[in-house]
Amino acid sequence: MTLIVAAVTVRVMVVDDHPMWRDGVARDLTDAGYEVTAVIGEGAQALRVAPAARPDVVVLDLQLADLSGVEVIRGLLDVVPTVRILMLSASGEQRDVLDALKAGATGYLVKSAGRREFLDAVRRTADGEAVFTAGLAGLVLGEYRKLATAPTGRPRLTARETEVLRLVAKGLSYKDVAEELAVSVRTVQNHVQNTLGKLQLHNRSALVRYALENGLE
Repeated sequence: MTLIVAAVTVRVMVVDDHPMWRDGVARDLTDAGYEVTAVIGEGAQALRVAPAARPDVVVLDLQLADLSGVEVIRGLLDVVPTVRILMLSASGEQRDVLDALKAGATGYLVKSAGRREFLDAVRRTADGEAVFTAGLAGLVLGEYRKLATAPTGRPRLTARETEVLRLVAKGLSYKDVAEELAVSVRTVQNHVQNTLGKLQLHNRSALVRYALENGLE
């Protein structure tokens, strides 16, 4: 099997209370060229270790024995504000997904995902993309459409900006979005940056949280 090797070394911390699962995840990450800085079984321990481990990405289980995933997300962002968090959970329930994203998670993957899908999701999370298991993407698609017809006083997105964000929300990379719309990758990047500017947000994960907090529920 061909490995998905990280082009630039990315530091990853794994937080999961199932020893066999977290050890397997850590092994897959190491084999793919990622630097695993810590493998943690408890949320409180993760919050203590994170400042020294300095992860770029945290792969986090939603349901830990001591703290909820939402509590850990918020705590991690307090101690390492630049960290990006990929949820890796057995739950695909709407409430769990929305709560995690609202708390600050960058993406959400269910544990039934294959190895290649998982490693690709880590890479894209490190790049700042909002990554979702395909079946969960529908939770955010409707809100991107609503952004195009925002009421007076809120920024109005163009039809093309909304379409680009719809595809990004489905989990497509910039390259895939460009191919889908028959435009250049640079054009896709420009549309996303223009939208972030209109909404006064700093990255795509913030855009997802904005969408969720403005009517998806």
